[in-house]
Amino acid sequence: MAEDSDLEKTEEASGRKLEQARERGNVPRSRELASLAVLLMSAGVISFLGVFMFQGLQRVMHNGLRFGLADVASPAMMGRDLMQASLDGLVLFLPLALGVVIAAVAANLMISGWVFSPKALEADFSKLNPFPGISRMFSRQALVELFKALMKGGLIAGVAGWMIWHQRESILTLSAEPLEAAAGHFAQIILFTFLAAAVAFSFIVALDVPFQIWNYHHGLRMSKEEVRQEAKETEGDPQIKARIRALQRETARRRMMQAVPKADVVVTNPLHFAVALKYDENAMAAPVVLAKGAQLVAERIKQLARENRVPIVAAPPLARALHRHVEVGAAIPATLFTAVAQVLAYVYQVQRQMQPTLPEDWQVPAKLDPAARTEVA
Repeated sequence: MAEDSDLEKTEEASGRKLEQARERGNVPRSRELASLAVLLMSAGVISFLGVFMFQGLQRVMHNGLRFGLADVASPAMMGRDLMQASLDGLVLFLPLALGVVIAAVAANLMISGWVFSPKALEADFSKLNPFPGISRMFSRQALVELFKALMKGGLIAGVAGWMIWHQRESILTLSAEPLEAAAGHFAQIILFTFLAAAVAFSFIVALDVPFQIWNYHHGLRMSKEEVRQEAKETEGDPQIKARIRALQRETARRRMMQAVPKADVVVTNPLHFAVALKYDENAMAAPVVLAKGAQLVAERIKQLARENRVPIVAAPPLARALHRHVEVGAAIPATLFTAVAQVLAYVYQVQRQMQPTLPEDWQVPAKLDPAARTEVA
């Protein structure tokens, strides 16, 4: 049962899966919105340029149906006239064609934004297999499209029929009007009917757009196993990451040990901690921790210090404070300057064979010494 629940697509699509879908050209689309935009743009262009287009068509028909002696004498002239009529017609309908293209592109950009996917242009011969197409004919999506088509056809036909019936008297009087007046009046009737059908169509669009967006995200939902697998691919296998971290720690520890012979002194809490310090008054504003460690690492630091004749000073409070609060490569805080100065002074006196004694009271604030804080608690 647990395996079945892991395979059910119950999780929302991740950002990575959505981005991969966009790269393949898979984005939400609404054909109804594109159709409405094309219809409205066509109505707008025709309403603004209708007179110009009507006059141009009259001119094209007049020139195309006129024959002169040159046309009869030379058949090549007929071909030239046909070519000229075709070019004139193309010029007349070019604004309408541009408006339709702009409307179709803008409608898709409203939902999915700009997407250019070369993968969508690749040949996919699996789409030639008829069986998936037959199965899609009886899918839920096909039923939804059938329902939308019936709604769309019924609604538009009903609204257009009502508009025509409502304007039936105006339509019947067209035959009694002059040709030019009748043409203008008829165009007005058609435009009003067209706009009423477009308004009715907009209700279908208002339902279709949210459905297409929901259906798109629903189709990209993931199972829990897919979410885990994606996280593993994105962030890396936890075992591999743990191994990398272990190698990084080992590299850092090896580099730290290589710095121990350069230290001026190793401060220890004899049984637990060891901290190697370096101070160059010409290059450093404060002493720096070159290495630190506890237990076995502390023993290794002390061993390297003895092999390289680096002084080892037992200062338990200072060793505990440095190990807890100062990272490798960092300078010591100002609150520990006095205690570190005590250690460096002791080492200086030993190197000068002055037979000093270790301080009994190391100047380490109690708030920086973990052992002292534990005793207070």
